[in-house]
Amino acid sequence: MAQPAGTPSAAAQYTTNPPRELPTRRSTELLLLAFSAFIVTFAFVLVQANQEQELSWSVLWYGLAYLAIFSVAHVAVRRWAPYADPLILPCVALLNGLGLVIIHRIDLAEARVALARGQEYAPHAPRQVLFTVVALAFFLAVLILIKDHRKLTRYAYTCGLVGIVALALPAVLPSSMSEVNGAKVWLKLPGFSIQPGEFAKILLMIFFASFLVSKRDLFMTAGKRVLGVEFPRARDLGPIIIAAVACLGILVFEKDLGTALLFFGIVLVMLYVATERIIWVVLGVSMFAVGGIIAYSLFTHVQQRVANWIDPLETYHDAGGGYQIAQGLFGLGTGGMFGTGLGLGRPDTVPESHTDFISAALGEELGLVGLSAILVIYLLLAMRGMRSALAVRDTFGKLLGGGLSFAIVMQLFVIVGGVTKLIPMTGVTTPFLSAGGSSLLANYALVALLLRISDAARRPQQPAKPKPVPQAPLAEAHTVMVQRPPAEPGPLGPAQPQPPEEGRRP
Repeated sequence: MAQPAGTPSAAAQYTTNPPRELPTRRSTELLLLAFSAFIVTFAFVLVQANQEQELSWSVLWYGLAYLAIFSVAHVAVRRWAPYADPLILPCVALLNGLGLVIIHRIDLAEARVALARGQEYAPHAPRQVLFTVVALAFFLAVLILIKDHRKLTRYAYTCGLVGIVALALPAVLPSSMSEVNGAKVWLKLPGFSIQPGEFAKILLMIFFASFLVSKRDLFMTAGKRVLGVEFPRARDLGPIIIAAVACLGILVFEKDLGTALLFFGIVLVMLYVATERIIWVVLGVSMFAVGGIIAYSLFTHVQQRVANWIDPLETYHDAGGGYQIAQGLFGLGTGGMFGTGLGLGRPDTVPESHTDFISAALGEELGLVGLSAILVIYLLLAMRGMRSALAVRDTFGKLLGGGLSFAIVMQLFVIVGGVTKLIPMTGVTTPFLSAGGSSLLANYALVALLLRISDAARRPQQPAKPKPVPQAPLAEAHTVMVQRPPAEPGPLGPAQPQPPEEGRRP
């Protein structure tokens, strides 16, 4: 169809109109953070009103601390990652705030019990606020120091070595320096303790992402075909065998099923994302199942975990039995569909309800609807991370972002699956909800890396500067003969040639 005269074409419009600057969406992030602060503050008011029948200054203190922490986080993202996804930080803020609310609620109940017994009680909520401040400092350090996630590939093998050492360190230390509640996953130092495995998972993800980028062709090579399935070559199975042996060692020497399952699941998913071959997942799950059967036949603590999983009421009164799982199930059953209400349940009757079983406490007081809403927030956080991983332009960023996002989902599945008796109970903490410093520091570092990858994915590409054309030296320049144009005819006929200047008479 002919275009009307005077109407510029689409190509002309595209080239003549000034390019629009992409929105950073930081105002959207600020509004969502304000909405999260409103929900958390209202939850604090409900807990205080139902427990104390009055409002105290602690609500104001926790509310102001929450606002200050995430205001600083928002300013940092606006300054150092302006194009990052606007939903990641508000999801983290809401989860962290709800965790602080339920920890404060459990503190009130346990303090009342301790007072009735004439004992002193040290609350966990103030320490959780302190851990959040330290985690925010860690978050800022990662965001400021790592300006480009691709530079992490330079330190991939160093990260792998440090991660393996951190993962294996509690196993070689004496029980007095590493064991808590039967699991050797701690590093007890004077004045504080830390879980090295929480940081090891991030370091090992950096190593595996870089390794899979450089060795992708090795894992894509097909071996023999059996029943229509192309199996990898035997000599290419080294990395997955090493991962399986490492997870079995964690299960055996550290007595930590959760870390072993989490670590191996992350390795399999990153391998599948890099190769898009489901056979790696099938082989990995088969190896882990065989290792689990061997561990069950050799070690009593694995048999105890499985017995508690099958029937917690049968081992209800046994030492290390199913008392904790049964109490958590009773709490979830009491909560029902809509819960008993914040501050109106009995989550303090579940051992370690502020750490491992915090999801049971939330399920009791918020019900199935409230707990499902919290799980949806986790799902939204992981989906936004996956979206950033798909949109980033480099392969390393895709693998690292996908691994970091899947780590959140996998850790949530391991702990909530254990609380609800879907799988055997593990000692993994719930990200951003559970009380504890190691998990909070590691997960805030994870979020900082996700924001950095998201910023790289959404940031507009800068146009390349045109390279200057090199000028030829004067001695090598070509000489061009220029001819005088013919003179135009005058009004009286053809123009007569003019005599040269020196031939004219004055």
